[in-house]
Amino acid sequence: MTRDMIDAMNGRPVGDLPEGIDGISIDSRSVAPGDAFFAIKGDRFDGHDFASGAVANGASLLVVSESKLPALGRVNAPMIVVDDVLEAMSRLGIAARARTKARIIAVTGSVGKTSTKEMLRQVLSGQGKVHASVASFNNHWGVPLTLARMPEDTAFGVFEIGMNHPDEIRPLVKLVRPHIAIVTAIAAAHLGHFKNLSEIAAAKAEIFEGVVSGGHVLLNRDSEKFAQLKKTATGCGISNIHVFGEHRQANIRLKQWQATESGSSAEIDVLGESLTLNVGLPGRHMAQNALAVAGAAKLAGANLRSVVEAMARLEAADGRGTQLALRVNGGSFTLIDESYNANPASMRAGIALLRDAPVGEGGRRIAVLGDMLELGSFAKKLHAELKEPLEAASIDIVLLGGDEMKALDDVLDEPPVHEHRDNADELEPVLFKTIKAGDAVMIKSSKGIGFSRLVKALVDKYPAVSDSVSERNTREGVSA
Repeated sequence: MTRDMIDAMNGRPVGDLPEGIDGISIDSRSVAPGDAFFAIKGDRFDGHDFASGAVANGASLLVVSESKLPALGRVNAPMIVVDDVLEAMSRLGIAARARTKARIIAVTGSVGKTSTKEMLRQVLSGQGKVHASVASFNNHWGVPLTLARMPEDTAFGVFEIGMNHPDEIRPLVKLVRPHIAIVTAIAAAHLGHFKNLSEIAAAKAEIFEGVVSGGHVLLNRDSEKFAQLKKTATGCGISNIHVFGEHRQANIRLKQWQATESGSSAEIDVLGESLTLNVGLPGRHMAQNALAVAGAAKLAGANLRSVVEAMARLEAADGRGTQLALRVNGGSFTLIDESYNANPASMRAGIALLRDAPVGEGGRRIAVLGDMLELGSFAKKLHAELKEPLEAASIDIVLLGGDEMKALDDVLDEPPVHEHRDNADELEPVLFKTIKAGDAVMIKSSKGIGFSRLVKALVDKYPAVSDSVSERNTREGVSA
């Protein structure tokens, strides 16, 4: 196996190399015994500076750059020396992709990428070995790393591909070469790096350039830039274009939807097959994601009924809609953790989720919102435009944090009751003072604003109710 690595990476062996490795790591802190440590040079850190730490933590092999070799003279470990470590990892990923017979699915979009990827990982796991991106490993190092880690006997490979500038998806999707590509939706995320939504759509459409011959594309018919995406996909020679959404022309269609205590229930049609779908994640946007998942799974050869049954057992990832019941003053309140990230589209989805959340007697719906980042000159306008969905959802209390959220605070009337603070730390005591039994509280911001600290503070302060919201999932099955 090590010989195969050397050949794939065009590397040069130094020292007594092990026969094989147990895994691949780029983080010296989390490297496991038997792993190969790839000393990637990032924007802030150079992995070569942590090579000795990786060895101390059990790395059995180092992959290092030729130019850095003199500085590693005191590091006593087997090495594969390459011209560029990140490029070598990409070459290894290409080799891993070439040897597998897995059905490969790639996911991009402005919102819902990680949720859709996680859904695919969970619902396909009962039908074969699934290899999927860890967390949001969707960039210039995360995609090659995920590819390089893919076992040969993988049945389904699921890759998230992201971007915040043009020309970022193109090289990554050409490594992945998916059989199926999903574009979840186009929205005003990373708008600070683009002139308009059309430019964002063009950047997302780069994913079509890597789809294998005879492959499939799934597009959101309800998304604003559907026509542009379809035209681009056709121009890339893709003839198998499938459409999901609520639109009557969708061939993967959401026909009816209703919220339930633990998620939602829907009537769907997937490429001619009608089913009742129960999704173990709350929110209409999650049902939309589930449509794309069901369509992709069927096209990948999975048993659709088994996939739909598995949808009822889905669990939200931290910061992406996790719901907890927490005790307060002799009662309890519901915490909806949406703190992982935010843009205008996902903010609206989060507000709708809060709108549909049940409250106890006398309870209020409380939105705790932080800045949405990377919106550039559009930031003030897009933050202020959250007034409409908040008022339409009859949210009772709005607590705001961050410089950009001041624009929303300035335009909000009362109701809803609203307060603004400069940051999460200043907002924390306001939140503690506000919450009472029966409330539903939704916390959402871009990751860099740090509103996950508010979630942690609430979880630390208030004990969980034994049958939390997630544990009350009914996990209902499928019917024809």
